[in-house]
Amino acid sequence: MAHSLESLVIRHTHRLSTPKGPAGEGAIAARQFDAALASVGFKLSAELLERLSGLSEAAVVDTARRTLRTVSEMAGDHVRHNSYFIDFPANVPDTEEFWMQCVAKALGDEKSRENVLTQLRHGVLNLLSLPAYGRYQHTYEDMLAAQDELIASAGDRVTVLHLGRDLDDELADLYLALAGSTTPLGEDDLRDLKALAERCALGPQPEAIPVRENRAVVNEARLGVGADLLLDTVIDVLRLACALSGGDVTLQEPTRFRALSRPLRRGLLAGLDAVVAANPAKLADVHAHREPFKRLGERLHPHEYPRWPHAADVFAVARGEKEARSFDSRIEQLLDAFDVLGAVRLLKSAPGKLFRALDLLLRIAADQEERDAVVAAAVQVAPDVSGRVVLSVREHLHNRARESGEPRVFVNRRGRAWVTPDFRPPVPAADRDRLIAALDAEIRRRLPVPDRLLLDPEVLDVALPLSGRATAAGLGVLPRGSVSEVDGEQLRFFVYWKETGRRTDYDLSALLLHADYSTDSWLSYTSLKAVGGEHSGDITEAPDGASEFISLSLDRVPSTFIVPQVNIYAGEGFEEVEESFFGFMLRDGEQKGRPFEPRTVRMKSELRGVGRVALPLVFRRGDDGRWRAKWLHLYLRGISSANRVEENQASVSTVVRAVVEREQLTVGYLIDLMSGDTTTVDLWDGGPVPDEPVTYIGLERPEGLHPDSRIITPGNLRDLIPG
Repeated sequence: MAHSLESLVIRHTHRLSTPKGPAGEGAIAARQFDAALASVGFKLSAELLERLSGLSEAAVVDTARRTLRTVSEMAGDHVRHNSYFIDFPANVPDTEEFWMQCVAKALGDEKSRENVLTQLRHGVLNLLSLPAYGRYQHTYEDMLAAQDELIASAGDRVTVLHLGRDLDDELADLYLALAGSTTPLGEDDLRDLKALAERCALGPQPEAIPVRENRAVVNEARLGVGADLLLDTVIDVLRLACALSGGDVTLQEPTRFRALSRPLRRGLLAGLDAVVAANPAKLADVHAHREPFKRLGERLHPHEYPRWPHAADVFAVARGEKEARSFDSRIEQLLDAFDVLGAVRLLKSAPGKLFRALDLLLRIAADQEERDAVVAAAVQVAPDVSGRVVLSVREHLHNRARESGEPRVFVNRRGRAWVTPDFRPPVPAADRDRLIAALDAEIRRRLPVPDRLLLDPEVLDVALPLSGRATAAGLGVLPRGSVSEVDGEQLRFFVYWKETGRRTDYDLSALLLHADYSTDSWLSYTSLKAVGGEHSGDITEAPDGASEFISLSLDRVPSTFIVPQVNIYAGEGFEEVEESFFGFMLRDGEQKGRPFEPRTVRMKSELRGVGRVALPLVFRRGDDGRWRAKWLHLYLRGISSANRVEENQASVSTVVRAVVEREQLTVGYLIDLMSGDTTTVDLWDGGPVPDEPVTYIGLERPEGLHPDSRIITPGNLRDLIPG
C-alpha cells in the first residue's frame, strides 16, 4: 500500500517523497539509479541526487526499484513492445506483396493448404485464416537483436524527478489539491482521490469542495470513519449512495444500488432529512433524478425510520405522491411564453443557471431593452458564479462569432464526440462584446497578481482545464484543445492493448488530410506504406499484449493534417480490456533504435472511452512549415466491429475540423489578465532561475526554484482556475 501511495505522488507531482533509510555511502548507487532513469527519459534533480547519496546503498537500491517501476509504467515501458515486421520501420513490404507472402506460406503448410485453396476458388480470402498473418512470427528477443541501438540525442525527453516532503505530507497536500479542485476531475483522478480520502478523512480538509463528484468521494470516506457529512442538496446524498454502491458519482450512468448496512442506511436518511428540514425547497431537486431516487428508496426503507420524516418526503416526491414544483419547470414555463424579463428575474436567484442560459435569452429577447436586462443581470450575478462556469461562457461567446452553419462539436463526459451544423441565430455582436468585457473583468478581479512571474513560453497555448474529463491520464498529456510544438524529424505513434477474455483486435491507423480536410491518404493494415510513412503490421489478438506502430518522416508528408486513430476491429472495448494506451515518440533522423524507446516518448495516454474509434490528437502543418499537435481526447461511436480508417474518414475529418477551428481559452489568456502593472514577467529559456520567490508557470518545473515559489505545471494546472 505504501508503494502505491508513493507511486501516486510521483505520477501526480513528479516528486519523490523524502527517501528514508540509514545514512551511508550511496553516491555510486544513486548515480547508477540516475543512469537507469535516463533510459526511460527521467532524471534525478540535483537536490534529490544529493539526498540519495547520503543514504546507504541498500536504501538507494530499494528506492530505485520502486521508482523505476512507476516511471516505466508512466512512459509505457512496463510491457514488451514487439512489432510484426522484425526490423520495422525498415523493409516494410507493400501491402499486396505482404498478403501474397502470407498466402504462399499458407499454401506451403499442410494444415492450412486445403482451407486456403477452397477460399481462393470462391474468390474471397479471410486473412485471419493464414497462419503467418496477424500473429508475431518472432520473439521479442529476436526483434531486439535485429534492431540498432538508439543513439542518444539532446532532443530526447527528460522528465526531472524532484525531492518532495515526507510521504504523509505529500499525500495530505495532494488530497487537499484534488478534493478542493475548482474543476471536475477525470475518472483516474477521482479514483486517486478515493484512495487519498480513505487515508485523510480525519485530517486537514480543504476550505471548500465545490465539485459535487469530489464531495461524494470525500463523503464516502467520512461516512466510513464517522465524520460529519458535507451535504447541502438531496443530490449530494444520491451521489454518496452511488459511491457506496461502486457506481457513477457523476450520475451520467445508472447505478445498481447495493443492499446497504443499517448504519449506512441511517447515515443517508439522516443526511436527507437534515437537508430538507433546513430548506424544504430542496425537494424540487428530486425531479431531475426521479428514477434513481425511487430505486434508492427501495434500498433504504425510509418507512422503518419515522424519526426522519423529511427523508420520506424525498421518496414521496420521486414516486409522484408529493408535489414539489421544480425550479427548472418554472423557468421552462417562462421561456415557453417568451417572458425573458420574468425568466431573468427568477434566474438571478440561480446565477449558474442564468449564465448557462445567456445564449438562449439573448437570442429570444424581443428588443434591445430585454437584451440590456439580460446583460445587466449577468454582470450583477457574475461574482456569485464559479470561475469554471464564467470561463466556459467566456469561451462559448468568443466562438459564437463564427458563421451560422459551421460545424458544432458536442463532447459528453466520457469523451464521446458528435458534430452537427450550428444553425442557431447569432448573438448580437454588441451584446456579446459587452458580456465578454464584463467576464474578462470578473476573472481579472479573482486572479492573484504576482510580483514576479517566470513563464515557459511553451505553456501559452495550453488550453485551460475547465474539466478534468477534457484530458486523459498519462505522461505529457495536455487538455483538449491545447496546441504544442512538434520538434523532431521522425514521428512515431504506438498503441498497446491486452485483452481480458476474448480475442481483441485494435488497429492503429493514421488519416492524412488536405488543408480543406479532404482525404489525402492513410496508413493502416490495408495500406502499410504511404508517402512518408510505414505501418508496423497488423496484430489481430493480444492474450499476452500486443503493439502496433506507425512511423512518419515529417519532411516527406505532403498533407496538412495527420490524424492518428485507434479502431476497434473486433473484441473488447477500451474500457473492457485489461490495459490499453496510445502515445507518440519523436526522433531525429539518425537515432534509429527499437520500435519503442521510452526516452523518446513525448506523450502516453490511457485509452478509456466508450466509443469504438479513439482520436487522441491531430497534427497540423502551419503556414511556417512547422508541425503542431492539437489535443482531442475524443471517441467516436463507430460500429460494433470491423471499424476501419477507410470507412470512418468522413466522420473523423468532420470532428477534426470542428475541434481544430474552435478557439479555446488558454493559459496565455489568464496570464494576460493576471499580469498587473507591478508584475515582472520573465521568460524561462532553460537557464538559471531567480533567487527570489516567483510564480512559475510552465510545462516542466525548473531546478533551483526558491522554496517559497508557487509552481504551476500540467499536473496542477487546474489550480489556475479561480473559484
